[in-house]
Amino acid sequence: MGYVAELRALVGRRPLILVGAAVIVQDEAGRLLLQRRTDTAKWSLPGGALELGETVEDAARREVREETAVVIGRLRLLGVASGADLVSHLPNGDQVHNVSVVFTVEDWEGLPTPDGKETLEARFFHASALPHDLNPPDRAILARFGQGG
Repeated sequence: MGYVAELRALVGRRPLILVGAAVIVQDEAGRLLLQRRTDTAKWSLPGGALELGETVEDAARREVREETAVVIGRLRLLGVASGADLVSHLPNGDQVHNVSVVFTVEDWEGLPTPDGKETLEARFFHASALPHDLNPPDRAILARFGQGG
């Protein structure tokens, strides 16, 4: 059981504040890697919550690898995003107030492949043609850091 599941077991449906990583991966054409999530069926940036004892950089690498099979190299910190536009409302009623540490990736390898557990699809999109069902917190992150949205 991961950290978030342990918290949910303790606090039930109460809103949580979670720290996580959001990772902007671009291909040679400048397109953005997005994943369609299994829990919401919406597109989002790869990333997720930290586990206990994990650095935010390690969480970024782990989440991208788990969700998309892409192995990332050097990370560059863009900034930290939080606020009302980064609140996630999940289909099961859970509410998460996200504090997202946002990175870009300087190098990566692999073919984006969904894991089937957290990710239904993984592919690249032009910033000018993002999917209409992009997760609102991810749209806010991309807009804040000049990547579309």
